[in-house]
Amino acid sequence: MKIEVFSDKNTLAKAASAIAAAKLRDCIQQTGRARIIAATGAAQFEFLEMLTRTSQIDWSRVEMFHLDEYVGIPAEHPASFRKFLRERLINKTGITHHHLIEGDADSGDVIAKLTAEIRKAPIDLAFVGIGENGHLAFNDPPADFETDEAYIVVDLDEACRRQQMGEGWFKSLDEVPRRAISMTVRQILKAQEIIAIVPEARKAKAIEKCFAGEISPLAPASILRRHSNTIVYLDKDSAALLKPETVAAFQP
Repeated sequence: MKIEVFSDKNTLAKAASAIAAAKLRDCIQQTGRARIIAATGAAQFEFLEMLTRTSQIDWSRVEMFHLDEYVGIPAEHPASFRKFLRERLINKTGITHHHLIEGDADSGDVIAKLTAEIRKAPIDLAFVGIGENGHLAFNDPPADFETDEAYIVVDLDEACRRQQMGEGWFKSLDEVPRRAISMTVRQILKAQEIIAIVPEARKAKAIEKCFAGEISPLAPASILRRHSNTIVYLDKDSAALLKPETVAAFQP
């Protein structure tokens, strides 16, 4: 795993989107397609905006999965991650081959269908974020590092739910769902390459715990340190609590 630190979130997004675009082009050129995982949330705004503006990506050859969705939320709810991805990625690029998590359908049926699709071939590239509580997807602490399932239903802890409210997706904590369908930690780690986009000061404590502390289910994103081809993109605010020697240890 490598860590890259940038002066602000726009500079971060520009660098990360350039690398992501190059990897997508390379994968399409080599194999004729790219299978990706897309992240959602406010921290992904700038990255997705710059990625979707990038030229010379044949999005018709991109197959997309996503990380998580609230149980019981309809697709047109303002907080729906399906709505997020349609507005910020799918509609802007014309991706037609996508597998969205239907949070308002039967969870067992949704998981079975998604599992069958994601296991048809390896995932080339995963875009992920890290939550204020250190979660990876909606795998809140203590995260399940052991399950071999591709997707599971998870309970959302209060810190996670407060983050969703704080980002403006819900008006009150009571409105935030308590359960979600999430891609599992092991499934995420099966991606051949992972790009983590993690700007903003509100993520600094989680970044410190995940990358300066122990690899532990209590710091779910710490598991990225065991992946051989991950780059974590931070800005100076999200990296503020990391010591220089810690950052240096994750330099190429």
